[in-house]
Amino acid sequence: MGRIVTLMTDFGLEDGYVAAMKGVILSLVPDAVLVDITHAIPPQDIRWGAYILKSCYADFPSGTIHTAVVDPGVGTERRPVAVRTPHFVFIGPDNGLFSFVLAKEKTYEARILENPAVRRPMVSATFHGRDIFAPAAAHLAAGFPFASLGPEMKPVDPAWPAPQPTPGGIAGTVLGWDRFGNIVTDIEREHLAPLEKGGPLHVFLGSQPIRRFGRTYADVPPGHALALIGSSNHLEIAVNQGNAAERFSATRGQRVEVIFL
Repeated sequence: MGRIVTLMTDFGLEDGYVAAMKGVILSLVPDAVLVDITHAIPPQDIRWGAYILKSCYADFPSGTIHTAVVDPGVGTERRPVAVRTPHFVFIGPDNGLFSFVLAKEKTYEARILENPAVRRPMVSATFHGRDIFAPAAAHLAAGFPFASLGPEMKPVDPAWPAPQPTPGGIAGTVLGWDRFGNIVTDIEREHLAPLEKGGPLHVFLGSQPIRRFGRTYADVPPGHALALIGSSNHLEIAVNQGNAAERFSATRGQRVEVIFL
């Protein structure tokens, strides 16, 4: 079995973009194992893409190559990058897409995808997924030396807002929501020390109070809202058998506050 290469994009499935990337990879490495993480990242939503990648990359076997393309700056001076951690490789645009992963990994080596040997001969200014990222992933899957990709670099820091202490607790923001309408915030379990001690918490989405804090969705009756720690260890706001994003008219970047009582 060939090396695992994952694909995550905001391309959707209506067009041929994902197929083109897969075709490039398979043309170079016919036995590559291609796995789709998702192609439904909201267009240009780098921060949500960074969250989705962080939530699942470590579930793959060591040696997996994660190829991610959410790239509103395609064709500009933003750099194409490959990042190697102790167990994984990440390939994509240097725009913050790997920042949540690297905040967890700490130890990594990053290189600019500059060597023409790992690019297609003709590079479109609007489709680096096909012409730079896919062939680079394929060459690495075939054993191309990581150090030969290009010069070392330091990935950009997107300077996104991070959860901040408040006089009574902590405040963060909405990252996005999943297919079920569960609202995912940037507040993580580690920020909620009182939770470990069994202390009560009050959660507010903007000015809207979420009156219950539970362990799982069914801790409240169908149609009722609650806050909980989701499977990715982020604070979520949900409606049991309902859609919290619609119920509360959630917006990305919306303020979320947790008050410790």
